[in-house]
Amino acid sequence: MGRDKLEVLQGTLDLLVLRTLQWGPRHGHGIGQMIRARSGEALQVEHGSLYPALHRLERDGSIASEWGVTSNNQRAKFYRLTDAGRKQLAAEESKWKQFVKAMARAMRPQE
Repeated sequence: MGRDKLEVLQGTLDLLVLRTLQWGPRHGHGIGQMIRARSGEALQVEHGSLYPALHRLERDGSIASEWGVTSNNQRAKFYRLTDAGRKQLAAEESKWKQFVKAMARAMRPQE
């Protein structure tokens, strides 16, 4: 029995990318693989969404990149979290927790 794939909610991709990079530098494909694996295969980030997000986060100074070689001996851009990115991650996590609490309240039956 296969699991249904969930779409990443708009605004959560940055949080997922920043959280993934908190565990160490990764190339774009590796970031997508880690998000999928850590979500129990429920979340799949398409390259058409991931790479624009990576470029935006790099432009904003939240992540930095450098070229390197993958375990498959292929040249790839590796991304890492910056100090500004760590601050953004903390802010994004705080907003996410507020969102989850608000959704939980909204989903409760009227008392």
